[in-house]
Amino acid sequence: MVEFVGIAEIRDMLGGVSRARASVIASRRDFPAPYQVLKMGQIWRRTDVEAWLREHRPHLDAPDEE
Repeated sequence: MVEFVGIAEIRDMLGGVSRARASVIASRRDFPAPYQVLKMGQIWRRTDVEAWLREHRPHLDAPDEE
């Protein structure tokens, strides 16, 4: 099952940055393209955002819980 995230979840994934900062980051050319644009806003595949974070923000990559 594909899991999707919106800007609020991306904000959390970025370590709790402001909503405005999360929107700026999500607008970068190298950020994954949104999967779809809904009335409530854009949504992204969680796996695409996680891959971007591993490449561009490795310090945010927390170890998996066991």
